[in-house]
Amino acid sequence: MNKIVLITGATSGFGKASAEKFAANGYNVIITGRRKDRIEKIKEDLEKKFFVKTLPLVFDVQDKKVVFETLQNIPDEWKKIDVLINNAGLALGRDYFEEADLEDWEIMIDTNVKGILYVTRAILPFMIAEKKGHIINIGSVAGKEVYEKGNAYCASKYAVDAISKALRIDLLRHHIKVTAIHPGAAETEFSLVRFKENEEQAKKIYEGYTPLSAQDVADIIFYCASAPAHVCINDLVVTCLAQANSYYLYKG
Repeated sequence: MNKIVLITGATSGFGKASAEKFAANGYNVIITGRRKDRIEKIKEDLEKKFFVKTLPLVFDVQDKKVVFETLQNIPDEWKKIDVLINNAGLALGRDYFEEADLEDWEIMIDTNVKGILYVTRAILPFMIAEKKGHIINIGSVAGKEVYEKGNAYCASKYAVDAISKALRIDLLRHHIKVTAIHPGAAETEFSLVRFKENEEQAKKIYEGYTPLSAQDVADIIFYCASAPAHVCINDLVVTCLAQANSYYLYKG
């Protein structure tokens, strides 16, 4: 019987690449996202290319009520979730603290922090019932070192790190793995969203070096999920060759 992976934020970037990677390796895939048209297209593509089953769910991880109603009522055959990838997240704006947009802060905290809490809490009963499972939280190097104008985004990713550590401790008795993966600069829609559709500004972020790709990160996620049952990769920071951490990135 095929294993099942649930991926949040599966309409682009790391999430979409992960859906393709896991499907290519025989997983049935639950994909979630806010954009129905994209979710439906990805479902169609995965089933056609990889001959796996796909369950598309359209919701925003910020909406607690909808998250719980949707996930707690998925068909029984989908409840034996082997891997949860908490990928949904975003950065909005890059401003000095006193100039930041409060709405940007709200959305980042609600998505990056509360979203992980809601989704994980909703599906944990399924994993606990099976006495196994693997939760993979996508953090960021911004959750390891704070940089100028990072304020609320960095805070939200530090929270992902803390939540992952707390989950790992609390779930030991249930034999559930918890991995946190913290990518550095990666060329996805991330910067386009952060700079609010300013394509020129977004492209400048990746000039002068080769950043990570979504496929790079998806490969790493799958590697972590493929470790032997007694092995858990707890915490992993990954950057491109040009980047050392949140501060140092060589362009040349």
